[in-house]
Amino acid sequence: MNVDFHQNFTQFFQALNVLKPQETSIHYMEFQSTMKEGAIHRFLPRTDLEVVISDYSFHQDYQMNILTTKPMVEISYCLQGTRRVHISNCEYRVKAGTCTLQLMESIEANFLFNKDESYQMVSIGIPVTTFNHYMKKINEYDGASSRFSRILRGSPYRLFQEKINPPDLLMVKQLLEAIAANQITNLQLESIALQLLTSTFQSFFPQSINPVEFSRDDRNKLFQAQAIMVENMMNPPSLMELSRLIGLNDFKLKKGFKEMYGTTVFGYLREKRLEQASLLLQNGTMNVMEVANAVGYSNPSHFAEVFKEKYGVSPRDFLKYRTQ
Repeated sequence: MNVDFHQNFTQFFQALNVLKPQETSIHYMEFQSTMKEGAIHRFLPRTDLEVVISDYSFHQDYQMNILTTKPMVEISYCLQGTRRVHISNCEYRVKAGTCTLQLMESIEANFLFNKDESYQMVSIGIPVTTFNHYMKKINEYDGASSRFSRILRGSPYRLFQEKINPPDLLMVKQLLEAIAANQITNLQLESIALQLLTSTFQSFFPQSINPVEFSRDDRNKLFQAQAIMVENMMNPPSLMELSRLIGLNDFKLKKGFKEMYGTTVFGYLREKRLEQASLLLQNGTMNVMEVANAVGYSNPSHFAEVFKEKYGVSPRDFLKYRTQ
């Protein structure tokens, strides 16, 4: 397994001029310059995984150059600040409240930081071999076309960006709290990192469907089925009703939906209900019972049970995190 990707992170830290840490699986690095302040936590829970918690600011505009020589994949959750980077004459902006997925080979990057702007970010890096392993599992039928080199399409760098979804934001905040309290083990850190990686890859690269068994018309009908279930979340049709609505027989509906979305029709509905519930709770304008009703749960106790099963906290506890 190629683990040289750690060198890319090391070059970044050296360019920031942070104090060199001891050689352990957990590094705490502070800045050694009057022009910037803050610290970086660097975790190496296993050889093919790196987790970095960055929290710093600069007392004047600052820029630095690094050259990455080892291919890697990185996901980042930007919680504060807007970080700019120039790569191959293109400017990319990593904005607060967004999740980014970066695939890179050998690149020269110029980073720009603004004076008196705070930057807080959680980053997770893996080598290409680990990324390809994940993508093979996610895209069983279209694996080769969704792996590292095919996604880059001949370019040395690609960046994908979207708003952080509430479940992932909750996990990131819980991770930061556990680290701040010095109450996290390597196993727990690895588990959270792998959950975030899986969630991000599934978001940016949805599961493909076997083109041999399902025509383009079939796939369009399955997309229609998904939309119908989400739009009718409070009062969804039965499988037989859904089959009639989209004009696809029951067998193809169940098999195709499972291959396209990785779960059953009602398993998918459950996930979307809980995602919507987390958004409503995060907005803070509805109580738990109102949220349960809004997403189709008539029994608040059952809603609380499935919500905790998915997110690890009760809906009431989730409300506490939204303001933190």
